[in-house]
Amino acid sequence: MIWTPGVARAARKIAAAAALGGGGLTALGATAYGLLIAESLMARKTIGRPHGMEGPPANGLYGQFSGEPISMVMLGDSTSVGLGMSDPAKTPGVLLAHGLAAVAERPVRLSVVGKSGAPSAHLGDQVDQALKEKPDLAVIFIGANDVTTQTPPATAVRHLAKAVRRLREAGAEVVVGTCPDLGTVRPIGQPLRWVTQRWSRQLAAAQTVAVVDAGGRTVAFADILGPEFATHPDEMFGPDRFHPSDRGYAQAAYAVLPSVCAALALWPEPRPVRGEGLQPIYLAAATAAEEPGTEVSATRVDGRATGPYGRWVTLFRRRLGELLNDA
Repeated sequence: MIWTPGVARAARKIAAAAALGGGGLTALGATAYGLLIAESLMARKTIGRPHGMEGPPANGLYGQFSGEPISMVMLGDSTSVGLGMSDPAKTPGVLLAHGLAAVAERPVRLSVVGKSGAPSAHLGDQVDQALKEKPDLAVIFIGANDVTTQTPPATAVRHLAKAVRRLREAGAEVVVGTCPDLGTVRPIGQPLRWVTQRWSRQLAAAQTVAVVDAGGRTVAFADILGPEFATHPDEMFGPDRFHPSDRGYAQAAYAVLPSVCAALALWPEPRPVRGEGLQPIYLAAATAAEEPGTEVSATRVDGRATGPYGRWVTLFRRRLGELLNDA
């Protein structure tokens, strides 16, 4: 299901509303709002909280290497803490820390400050904690709770942009895994599933615009679990069929790892070529929202950061295999 033109327009409106302090575009009208709330409550009851609200303790030093450790922080919601996992080694933070250490050949000191249930509005407190670690790198997984709590997209985007700017001003590189496509979650029924899918993708596109403008880069989660969910639902999602299984978390972490390494200059950036991955920000953001694993990062064309249709960015999918071969 491709909505790129509509998603691009929505991303532009949401980003503009965020900049001006407005509420921004929503995915549904007032007549459907009551239905969304009712079905949200039903989905929450179906999903439940079989994992509680805490992920396994994952803070620590990873990688059997010498040298000054890379300081990495994980911020965001339940996916940032690996909710549902009992083994810290299967959480996204630890998977990323091990992968980054192997590529950098340096140890990685991981600090997880994300919280289950956190919407973007909670990122401010998490950044306060993260900055105490003097991070070289911050990874943020956020967005799902903004959808399930019906947070106005512009409000969510404004909080995310502020968090990214604060981290960048402190010297940290920032990689954001954008809002996943909640339309893949089976306990959510129709028509709520269609609404959440639309809302998820609009939010993900607007997040991309805001994050790149604030100096970070994004990796689209989109329906990263969707294609395999249809054939392997018990493998890709955990017991609540809402949060990922260990295999699902691994797929998300490995989608982000190449961009994490690129952010720290451990993998060369591609040279932008007009027509080959080089796009105006709004079109790239909309395209990425449809294509899981797609990175969007700022670039320049002929020395200029912006063109006739907005900021220039590169859009492409980094290959984990290429990264590991280079390492």
